[in-house]
Amino acid sequence: MHLVHVLLLAVTCMTMSALKSVDYEVFGRVQGVCFRMYTEDEARKLGVVGWVRNTRQGTVEGQVQGPEEKVNSMKAWLTNVGSPSSKIYRTEFSNEKEISSLQFKGFSTRH
Repeated sequence: MHLVHVLLLAVTCMTMSALKSVDYEVFGRVQGVCFRMYTEDEARKLGVVGWVRNTRQGTVEGQVQGPEEKVNSMKAWLTNVGSPSSKIYRTEFSNEKEISSLQFKGFSTRH
């Protein structure tokens, strides 16, 4: 019985530590409304890593990485919250995948 408990604990730890990476693009009134700054702040609060930048098409894009539950929280924020003055019409996610390690040390704005 002790071995079963150890195995269950190992599986639970592996599941909890599954890391995800996802690219995103946010459409709407998301430039000139401090969207990138608020995105950085939210990412740091949640403990995810990655980046954010404005595009020439008037959208905001980036990548977020971290534990699956935290990445999912960031996806919800990018879809439903944003900065106080923003107006999000839609958010597209792509290249969602499991990763073995984080590729960034923090969360930053790119130019």
